[in-house]
Amino acid sequence: MSAPNTDPENPFPLTQFSRGSGCGCKLAPDLLDRILRSERLHAVDPRLLVGPATKDDAAIYDLDGDQALISTVDFFTPIVDDARLFGRIAAANALSDVYAMGGSPLFAIAVLGWPADKLPPELAAEVIEGGREACHDAGIALAGGHSIDAPEPFFGLSVTGSVRRAHVKRNDTARAGDVLLLTKPLGTGVMATALKRGQLDHALLQALHAQLTALNRVGSILGPVDAVHAMTDVTGFGLVGHLWEMCAGSGCSTDLDWDAIPILEGAAGLVAKGVYADGGMRNWRSVHAHVQGASTMERMILAADPQTNGGLLIAIDPGAAEHVQRMIERTGTTAKRIGILAQGPPGIRLH
Repeated sequence: MSAPNTDPENPFPLTQFSRGSGCGCKLAPDLLDRILRSERLHAVDPRLLVGPATKDDAAIYDLDGDQALISTVDFFTPIVDDARLFGRIAAANALSDVYAMGGSPLFAIAVLGWPADKLPPELAAEVIEGGREACHDAGIALAGGHSIDAPEPFFGLSVTGSVRRAHVKRNDTARAGDVLLLTKPLGTGVMATALKRGQLDHALLQALHAQLTALNRVGSILGPVDAVHAMTDVTGFGLVGHLWEMCAGSGCSTDLDWDAIPILEGAAGLVAKGVYADGGMRNWRSVHAHVQGASTMERMILAADPQTNGGLLIAIDPGAAEHVQRMIERTGTTAKRIGILAQGPPGIRLH
């Protein structure tokens, strides 16, 4: 149940106008599999280097044997009440898909749904302006877009990027022995749920905002690094959902050190109070058969918590792991070593 609006300075808190929040509104992985199943899944253009078959973050299309084009689209319903901040977060989340492939964004097109009978157009303008701010931070233009009258507000971007073929980072090319790094803490789904219920204090809210707006631009720096074998971003399917895609695609298992996994301050306490995202439980039901060691409610919820603009999950040759970790941290981005990949069968073990 959402908390009633008591803020006179914001008469239209956006989270009260949608059922889901951010990437928590994504369809569950198992349901998405049923929707996308097709006999034509693998009947593709040979120049399509990365397509739907591997469930990766973006499509990659070969241009000339050296340069490749990246294409992705991502949008969702409000995760915060402030319109401009929502636009900035949604844009940062969409840009992350390009960075997760090892590439750099070139330009973006906006996708906007707006309940014109419920919310003033001035708020929609603020959402788009927030998207422009994130694009400016990424060094690109918001070059146009498309909008519809919708029952719930949503916003996002279709982003076009570029990458050299040799620098493409996929989610299915990890190797046994690789070290796993994670660049952002978990818990945004839990925190967003607390915000929607009016249970998030100011300090925790500011920390949440800082994480949600931080660009994953370090991914473009990791593209040329041969020791980085695989990469993906942790978003709506949670850590175990996206890690399972990496394991299944790469034919590896993973041992995770639970105590090493970064968690947003306050998130574990909220879980103890029964605060969690519905999308996290959908994620868990989809992937729990492949996960061992989720022995507590805290582990189960946070491991499957849907992340919005979450961190990069990076599989690195063990001999270069410390060097790459220092490279990431020199950019001002945190990078925590959370586990190691091993020879199959594919699965995830929490220790």
